[in-house]
Amino acid sequence: MRLGFRHLAAATTGMTFSLILLGVYTGAIGAGLSCGARWPLCNGAVFGLFPADWPSFVEWFHRFVAMVTGFMIIGTTYAAWKRQPRTDIRWASTIALAVLPAQVLLGANTIWFYGPVAQVLHHTAALTIFAAMTATTAWAFQGTVSTADTATDADADATADGSSGPV
Repeated sequence: MRLGFRHLAAATTGMTFSLILLGVYTGAIGAGLSCGARWPLCNGAVFGLFPADWPSFVEWFHRFVAMVTGFMIIGTTYAAWKRQPRTDIRWASTIALAVLPAQVLLGANTIWFYGPVAQVLHHTAALTIFAAMTATTAWAFQGTVSTADTATDADADATADGSSGPV
């Protein structure tokens, strides 16, 4: 079975949601504070491979998942423009992609200037990306009815008209 655009969009949306949950945990334990306002470095770790403690590991893991999710958003948007004739799907994925660089900078801002405003802006951008990816996925699945469902619906319509249905 070949996985198509719908599956890519759904996987990207799922990763975005997982990243938001991971981000909430990262902020809740104050993992960004372990970086000491040094972004993109964090706590003397060598590219995050050897984090000094649990909070710095969580921060680096959040960054890794964000990078993977970012590439998935890029791929989904590319696939939408390459394979999808519907403009609503194309533009929803493009909105997610357009907000992505701002999200990265807002994430850095939570390291530099940790506080409620930085957190709210970062989460608002995350939810904007998630909403755009959810719309992309929902619209990609819209109108995809299996042939068995179509035949059942046709039978129901025929019997509702008073005919005896398929013979």
